[in-house]
Amino acid sequence: MAQHNQFTLLFKRRFLPLFLSLTSATFNDNIFKNALLVMLAFRLSEAKADALINLATGFYILPYFLFSVTAGQLADKYDKSQIIRILKLAEIFIVLLGAYGLIYNNQTINFIVLFLLASHTAIFSPVRYAILPQHLKRRELMGGNGLAQMGSFAGVLSGTIAGTLLAGYTNPGQSGLNELSATMAVIAVLGYIASRRVPQAPAPAPDLRIDWNPVSQAWRILRLTTKNPSVFYAILACSWFWLVSAAYLVQVPSLTKNVLGASEPVITIILCCLSIGVAAGSLMCETLSRGRITFGIVPIGALGMTLAGLGLGITTAQFETLSGASVGEYLRSDGAYAVLIYTALLGISGGVFIVPLYTIMQDRTDRAVRAQVLSLNNVMNALFTTIITLINIFILDVVKITIPQLFILMALINFAVMALLFYRLPEFIVHLLIWLSSHLLARTAYGKLKKIPKKSAALLTCNATVKLAPLLLMDTLQRPIRFILPQWFYQSPLMHFIFKNYNIAPIVYGSSGDKTQLSTEIRQALENGELMCLFYTQDQLDSLLTDIEKPLRTALIDTSAPLIPLVLQGLNYKARGNRNAKRFNLIPKVHISIGQPIAVENTNDSILTR
Repeated sequence: MAQHNQFTLLFKRRFLPLFLSLTSATFNDNIFKNALLVMLAFRLSEAKADALINLATGFYILPYFLFSVTAGQLADKYDKSQIIRILKLAEIFIVLLGAYGLIYNNQTINFIVLFLLASHTAIFSPVRYAILPQHLKRRELMGGNGLAQMGSFAGVLSGTIAGTLLAGYTNPGQSGLNELSATMAVIAVLGYIASRRVPQAPAPAPDLRIDWNPVSQAWRILRLTTKNPSVFYAILACSWFWLVSAAYLVQVPSLTKNVLGASEPVITIILCCLSIGVAAGSLMCETLSRGRITFGIVPIGALGMTLAGLGLGITTAQFETLSGASVGEYLRSDGAYAVLIYTALLGISGGVFIVPLYTIMQDRTDRAVRAQVLSLNNVMNALFTTIITLINIFILDVVKITIPQLFILMALINFAVMALLFYRLPEFIVHLLIWLSSHLLARTAYGKLKKIPKKSAALLTCNATVKLAPLLLMDTLQRPIRFILPQWFYQSPLMHFIFKNYNIAPIVYGSSGDKTQLSTEIRQALENGELMCLFYTQDQLDSLLTDIEKPLRTALIDTSAPLIPLVLQGLNYKARGNRNAKRFNLIPKVHISIGQPIAVENTNDSILTR
């Protein structure tokens, strides 16, 4: 089956205008912020500059605590496309005010604009994440989030570079300020024009009463989220990602100057490697997951972050410090490319880690509170970022460890925290095992899945002797599956662990249990509209015909659920040459063939021999 190409979304109205609105917003946010910080650093004394930069950081984080949860409520109560247009219109006036503040060197106005831009981002963030599930199909959600994340980091990267470079041409007689102001204004206007094309996104909870107290609202949504463990731990993991990112990102200037001994342009190169890495990792998620909404690739991203962090820490610890080296001098030094590669790998791993978490939050949250839950994620991200900033100050200034040692420490802590997270929510590991089964243990291909109902009940039947078979189906089919398994199959420790934490308990047959209860469970699952899959072997066929053939037939007829036979070609043992000689392919190529749905009431043949 041809895989959906996420880049086709860039040619669709239901995604492109939102993508452009998002990218332009992050660009303007970062071009102004970085230009202001560079001008503070180079125009003022060191002590005064440090004080104002710290104040600017506080101004930038504060709106996330003040406005995020209210923005989430507004996004659930009103049409999100209207909110986006209002925000983009306000952005034009904000950047014009910012241009005035920069040109006339009015720090009061500059700090007000910084606060307004941060408020703009804090309000926009839950809206843009909550609108994606309304405009995209479920199978497009992973790729759409990857593109959105890529657009965000493209805006961050280009805004950072443009702001830093143009700020270098703001001395008397130079045109940097005019070019900076014109760039912000043009991008803001273009972003507003794009926002006019964002399709409507009707409010899921128009009768919602707004709680204007951010503390009580955040606490209410937090309590609500804890009732959904997968969403709650996705938020924690997402916030941890931003904590780790801040721990590395904030130290890049000091690392470049004091550890590598390189000049300012090298800072830009390192930031480019990190941002491009995150963008690339975000885009890889669609291919790695095959468009499925899964936790499976999150542990891979977590491990990559740990290994890349260790590599970066060890490499920089062994780096022979230069003295104000230019870009060329730095690149000619030993270990220079290793630093850039590890930085890019850290970004790639982060992208693979973060995109599935946002997708899980969107997919598993009730649409009536989706934006509110995503706004809570904003608050948690800001909280974790603030915490790591304070911890970094303590570790570097009080404990006096070096930046490379900090990187190594963060990598080790990341490994420990991820291990604890995966222990608390085994679904991460279950999804990883399912992902590995169809990527490393078998090469799967399949025909059209349209024969399987998207929502209504159906019974799949599959004759398979290999325990890998249900894992391949879990990874292939978009719908959750309730399996009907033989007792010997379920007793395997690994399979027992997987099914225990799969969130849908299987129905086990073949034991001495009550066959009436077995029939009742199957009937109830079909009546609830579940997709079921019966696994059996040829050796079990006679006993199955005796035990559950009649209950299955009756349940299928009563619920009008179709019977759909499946064949997994290439998975079982295959004879080659001598009929007594059997060989098992270590990495078999498995083709999942899906038969035509059968209305059981229209046939008298056995439902298990088709």
